[in-house]
Amino acid sequence: MLQNNTMRDKMYSYVNIILLALIALAMLIPFYYMFVVSFATYEEFVNTKLLLWPKTWVLDAYQYILGSKAFIRSLGVTIYVTVVGTAVSLLLTAAMAYAMSRNILGQKLFMFMVLFTFVFSAGMIPSYMIVQSTGLMDTLWAIIIPGAISSFNLIVMREFFRSVPYDLTEAAIIDGANDIKIFTRIILPLSKPALAAFGLFYAVGLWNSYFTSLLYLSNPAKWTVQVILRQMVILNQGNLMDPGSQAGVVNPPPAETIGMAAILVATIPILIVYPFLQKHFAKGVMLGSVKE
Repeated sequence: MLQNNTMRDKMYSYVNIILLALIALAMLIPFYYMFVVSFATYEEFVNTKLLLWPKTWVLDAYQYILGSKAFIRSLGVTIYVTVVGTAVSLLLTAAMAYAMSRNILGQKLFMFMVLFTFVFSAGMIPSYMIVQSTGLMDTLWAIIIPGAISSFNLIVMREFFRSVPYDLTEAAIIDGANDIKIFTRIILPLSKPALAAFGLFYAVGLWNSYFTSLLYLSNPAKWTVQVILRQMVILNQGNLMDPGSQAGVVNPPPAETIGMAAILVATIPILIVYPFLQKHFAKGVMLGSVKE
């Protein structure tokens, strides 16, 4: 009987490995295709039904986008929005989660009122009117402030703060510490895994967001890189060069190869961040999900 269970466990593990490998391969194929097309010549891309490996490798698309002031500017705007927005979101989420984790009068009613506004959104038009009335239109804060707090992250972080032993905060209160000192010197240092995990969630969301930029930003100089990619890939507008930025370029590469190269360049920075947060990621995701 024990041997049958062992064989069954091995078969189950093998099946899982094969399925996960196939899923991973299916996810990597689009990236590989974009990589190959970005280095291929336009003639080879057009004349080959399924391009698996280019015969001639060229860097025209990468030289073109890296020489584009519009693309480099949008990349800088996206990095700024991601870094500042992630810091603001983590600060606001952690502060509100700590306040909601304390035993205060009317806590349940307050939590219901706060979470109701986050879970059930009023819609695009009321959000647009609020941003317009607060003077955030055509500013980068219009991308950061409206979605600064995620209801899911708030609930999970609140449960984690509630799991912190009360003896720690009670000892700090006896020593004369107020809520701000308890939050900054005890709660936040113990919450590094949670902050790393949710920080990655916020960063990926801000990096990939484009609809808010289209909705609230009318100045193309403030567009994020995702908006530029939309112009290039969906609208097939490959010519993003500012006048005079590439005076030596006579025949720019086709929009297809430029779009593939731009997607890869825009994806690499957010992929680089993940290995530095990986050791905290798995632990941070599980925080607050299981109660003892």
